[in-house]
Amino acid sequence: MVAAAQAGGFNTLLVQVRARGDAYYASTIEPRAPELTGKPSFDPLTTVIADAHAAGLQVHAWVAVNLVSSSVSLPASRDHVIYRAPEWLMVPRELAAEMKKIDLRSPAYVGRLARWTRAHASIVEGLYTSPLHPAAQDHTAAVIGEIAAKYPVDGIHLDYVRFPNEDFDYSASAMEQFKSAISPELGDRERREATAREALDPAAYASLFPDRWNDFRRSRLTSLVMKIRTAVKTARPGVIVSAAVIPDAQQAFTSRLQDWRGWLDQSLLDVICPMAYTTEPETFQKQIAAARAYAGSRPVWAGIGAYQLSSAQTLINIAAANKLGVAGIILFSYESLAAPPNGADSVSELGRAAFGTAPE
Repeated sequence: MVAAAQAGGFNTLLVQVRARGDAYYASTIEPRAPELTGKPSFDPLTTVIADAHAAGLQVHAWVAVNLVSSSVSLPASRDHVIYRAPEWLMVPRELAAEMKKIDLRSPAYVGRLARWTRAHASIVEGLYTSPLHPAAQDHTAAVIGEIAAKYPVDGIHLDYVRFPNEDFDYSASAMEQFKSAISPELGDRERREATAREALDPAAYASLFPDRWNDFRRSRLTSLVMKIRTAVKTARPGVIVSAAVIPDAQQAFTSRLQDWRGWLDQSLLDVICPMAYTTEPETFQKQIAAARAYAGSRPVWAGIGAYQLSSAQTLINIAAANKLGVAGIILFSYESLAAPPNGADSVSELGRAAFGTAPE
């Protein structure tokens, strides 16, 4: 991978080190990734940093923030966060009443949530932890901060720093968090009505105060980003903090509670990476142009869904993004570009076509 990137004139590798609440590095907080079973002394992150830095490439640690488990194959390790803190898991509104009746510490709790998620794979990728819980925020920030502290990475790249959609998180503990947050702001009549409705509907507070509910969720997600940035910059001040974001800012804000425009305005991100994973060149250009317009002088790295494009289409998007003045290009993903019948040579050839001769 390093050799292919160097030969193709690429300058940075974004390597996924936290896939689903597990570690492709030496973590003291989360369990080792199952693919590393039987390789107790192998540290993939140490290896790739050493090789990449020797080749003149930067390495950014790519972490899945809220998405912590597949629903198809649940983690084997009992140290995994879904077993250690099931109360942190996001619950869809449809399951709110049912899940409230299941003992959190019973295997039935995670099992029911996993079955529902499998049945709705088209709208949710797996099990998510919820940023509505300060303790869940602290855990995630500690995980990412440890990476920055232990490894000479050049950047931290945040993915899945969002809600699956607007119908999450309706877990009992999340409802209590929201109730506690807004109760002091309510009048006596509002509080009586909410209490009466809560006996029948566990999501009563969210239903009665939808605007405040949306603001609360967005605010807590922003708080998580703030904690992550603080942890990373405290450990390694020069590290770049970037995030993969939904390219349509309004859709991100409304449907995923992801206020990336606010994150930019608060200087919580050093770079935004709009995931313009479309097969339509016109759509790609509109999405990148809109992100560039909002970002102004702040860097934008254009995310290109190379996994679903031909090399020719990928090159067209790279040229369009460069014409729009982006600060960088991200091709998602190496795995797809190098997959049979392609190989590492295909990655190098694409890079040379996009960037010219590899630098000396």
